[in-house]
Amino acid sequence: MKKMKIIIISDGTGSTAKAISRAAMTQFPESEVFYTGFKNVRTKEQIKSIFDEAAIHHDLVIYTIVSAELREYTKDISMKKHVRSLDLMGPVLTTFSNYFHQEPKSEPGLLHAVNSEYFDRVAAMEFTLNHDDGRNVETLHLADVILVGISRTSKTPLSVYLSQHGIKVVNIPIINGQELPKELYEIDQRKIFALTIDPEALYSIRKNRLNKLGATEHTGDYADTNKVIEEIEWANQIFNKNKRWPVFDVTDRALEETATDIMKLLQMRKNNIFKQLMSESDE
Repeated sequence: MKKMKIIIISDGTGSTAKAISRAAMTQFPESEVFYTGFKNVRTKEQIKSIFDEAAIHHDLVIYTIVSAELREYTKDISMKKHVRSLDLMGPVLTTFSNYFHQEPKSEPGLLHAVNSEYFDRVAAMEFTLNHDDGRNVETLHLADVILVGISRTSKTPLSVYLSQHGIKVVNIPIINGQELPKELYEIDQRKIFALTIDPEALYSIRKNRLNKLGATEHTGDYADTNKVIEEIEWANQIFNKNKRWPVFDVTDRALEETATDIMKLLQMRKNNIFKQLMSESDE
């Protein structure tokens, strides 16, 4: 049996049309087809040249185009060229438009953008979990944000929250009397954000944690008032030496508040860098 050709036209990647077509072909096991795909098709000239070729070989054309004007053009040229075609997007958009009582945006490539955003978030979360509590500092330079702070300053939950917004985060614990990893000082210091907390609040948090764990006696230095103060003072000494690190006090603050402040600062820095590059190009 002669192999038939299916031409897929899309203003995006064409993956939707190809997936639906392959699903349909499972119902025709005795028929053989091969595919030719044209992605990012967004002009009438492109569509015409494709149909000119399809008319010669009597191919089937399947298209997913969000522009109403281009869909109408495709439908018209299909009839004029006597080429069989199937519009996979038009009927869906029309039904949805009637149901929601609003017009579609008709912007090509939106699905790909959504998918890319999703995979970026997944990659950020994976990176963040692999760099929790000072792990894998050799790839510190790949992070978007580095959080530094003593134990129980919400480093891990804050890291995870930020990663859900597509931000790759490393968190590094500050331990009393120990120097921070040298790699921390070899990267862009604007990525580093310091976390601090009120001593009484930290003591209360640690005490409650020990109570939950059933360790009410022999708590050691972890929930000792003097040791807590020493830890915070050690961290403050580090922060004072590194003036470029913004310091966020997490005492009685919701996780979302601190995350929002960090994201705002990141955006401000991004905008400033963009403006600086634009001014340099103008010169």
